[in-house]
Amino acid sequence: MTDLVVRRLLIDLETPFDRHWHGGDAFRSAFFNALSMSFPVGEQFFIDAVRNGFKALPLDKQEQFRKEVQGFVGQEATHRRLHGLFNGHLEKQGLQNAWGPRALKRQKLIEGLDPRHALAITAGYEHFTAIFADWMLRNHDLLDGAEPRLKTLWLWHSAEESEHKSTAFDLYCALDGSHDRRIAWFRRTTFFFLTDVLRQTMNNLRRDGTLWQWRTWKSGAGYLFGKRGVLRQSYRAWRDYFREDFHPSQQESDLSRRWLENNSGNYSVVGA
Repeated sequence: MTDLVVRRLLIDLETPFDRHWHGGDAFRSAFFNALSMSFPVGEQFFIDAVRNGFKALPLDKQEQFRKEVQGFVGQEATHRRLHGLFNGHLEKQGLQNAWGPRALKRQKLIEGLDPRHALAITAGYEHFTAIFADWMLRNHDLLDGAEPRLKTLWLWHSAEESEHKSTAFDLYCALDGSHDRRIAWFRRTTFFFLTDVLRQTMNNLRRDGTLWQWRTWKSGAGYLFGKRGVLRQSYRAWRDYFREDFHPSQQESDLSRRWLENNSGNYSVVGA
């Protein structure tokens, strides 16, 4: 089990930020904005999936998971709230969130099903966020030049995603979830995540008026597929999920712990 701490991030998200807050780069700003647009709906789905999975456990197993589930819910609820504030500024900039409503419609299709379905979906998305978080913490200098408070927001979020990446996966296993079901949902998760983030990023760029600029495509190609590109460096970690003996802890690193230790002045611990 993992001791998950709920933190209050000490940054100002009330003050508006520039449209191209990511160092003046239109693609990077649009890409991160797209990810943020998915979080309020996505984080609530993850919270509900973990809560329902926890309730489905036998009482003796519930005690094993109780503190971890509470920490997971607290962390995800904080992410949902802060990215809701972030997204409010995007809306005022004229951007339109199509990802969130589209995800809500898909979620309705599994309402009332065995809770292991939602847990398998959550475990898949948590794997995506965990490998992206690890990539971001490993390449944190790529956020240099970004609005400082937003750089802190994204790296703090990454650190906490790395902390709780095993929770949904472990609950799924504790409920005797099968490998085949886990992989079937991960294939769907991969398809929807990649198509959703691409669609929302392009929609953001179109509304920004920078979709057809050469420098936008050049930036996007380098950021995704370049030598340090997120997709290029994350492919192996993504592929590992298909192994029958896979567990998120096998991709453990100390990057999350180190960032939290080195940046403790940027947050306070709830209840401390």
